[in-house]
Amino acid sequence: MSHQHPASDPTTALQADLRSKGVRYALASFVDLHGVSKAKAVPLEHLGQMMAGSELFTGAALDGVPQEVSDDEVAAVPDPASVTVLPWQREVAWFASDLHLHGQPFDACSRHILGRVRQEAAAMGFRFNLGIETEFFVLKKGAAGGWVPYSDRDTLDKPAYDVRGLLDNLPWLDELVQAMNDLGWGVYSFDHEDGPGQFETDFDYAEVLTMADRLTFFKLMAKEIAHRHGLLATFMPKPFGDRTGSGAHFNMSLADGQTGANLFATPEATPGKVTRLAEHFIAGVLRHAAAICAVIAPTVNSYKRLVAQGSMSGFTWAPVFVCYGNNNRTNMLRIPSPGGRVECRAADISCNPYLGAALMLAAGLEGIREELDPGAPNLVNAYTLSAAERAERGLTMLPRTLGEAVDAFAQDPLAQSVFGDAMFKAFITYKREEWESYHSAVSEWEQQRYLEFF
Repeated sequence: MSHQHPASDPTTALQADLRSKGVRYALASFVDLHGVSKAKAVPLEHLGQMMAGSELFTGAALDGVPQEVSDDEVAAVPDPASVTVLPWQREVAWFASDLHLHGQPFDACSRHILGRVRQEAAAMGFRFNLGIETEFFVLKKGAAGGWVPYSDRDTLDKPAYDVRGLLDNLPWLDELVQAMNDLGWGVYSFDHEDGPGQFETDFDYAEVLTMADRLTFFKLMAKEIAHRHGLLATFMPKPFGDRTGSGAHFNMSLADGQTGANLFATPEATPGKVTRLAEHFIAGVLRHAAAICAVIAPTVNSYKRLVAQGSMSGFTWAPVFVCYGNNNRTNMLRIPSPGGRVECRAADISCNPYLGAALMLAAGLEGIREELDPGAPNLVNAYTLSAAERAERGLTMLPRTLGEAVDAFAQDPLAQSVFGDAMFKAFITYKREEWESYHSAVSEWEQQRYLEFF
């Protein structure tokens, strides 16, 4: 009598594969309001239970996981496709997870919020592709206190693309870039950015959920690798008042859900051009720009980056106005010279990529559904336009402060629809408290200006 052997359970196969790689522990990870990875660890022998949602979390203990202390815990349900062995600690594997409550998706989970908008895009026949440029500072403790660049030679007024600063930082940069490439991310360049101690890595775009997972993991990885070298990797948008800030430019396109063809690329692949579909997408984003700003520039400090001047090297190249245009870097939405994609320059590296991408995509889809017209592109340096010229062109300003941005977010029905009632309320509450806390603090600037003056 013959016996049929059942097919191998996928979790058992995954467990065996990880064990063969030397993995001993697994992390069921999710993000809080800020996009910071949180997790519980389990021994690899308990991977099956973890994959089924065994790991529970008290939402009230975290920012932006809106629960009361008496509520039942949320469960992290890992996505097996996201499994990533920590390059710097290879006995541990990381899984991006969705939060569930009572066996159902938790509406206020950041990753689930993005998932809902992804499904909306899929129903329209689209796949959202996203590339994110990672800008960040890596610093060491200075002899006199405070944080300074790792290299003592990294002191130029205009350090962008500086070779000496790059090579001096290569020990930790090499470890980071090799780790990214070993993970299959396809790093195609990295450079010294416009601030001393500031760097950027550029790697292949991916489907939006994959990219959001990767940016979340990148922040964890960069911090840990820098820490191993006695350094601090910071994703604060504007660490120094006289230097440029750190963006996270969103490079966006929609692909055909069946063929994968880029629907933003013109048939002739005309440089600097996008399709009419892309223009509708742009118009939707511009319509909701102020609310989007609260999510992609989510801190008090973010708005010290979104200024025209504020860098020893001159312009900051961060957007100030709600506008789109060609390769001109002063536009909020830029169509780079090769065409076929749209770059949002307002996003900074502190943003929660799940929430930022969700609201951005939802706004773009609204523009497509309603066939919105973005108007004429801005083809000149927006910083140099007079108030009258801006009015003639219909250019309005992005929010100047977190308070303005959160007010715009609170008044935007699309934001509430995308976030859901619980996360919408939690986001507004937390960010308004952050804004009020900032205003009640007395800064060093105020002391220097007023203490002896009056």
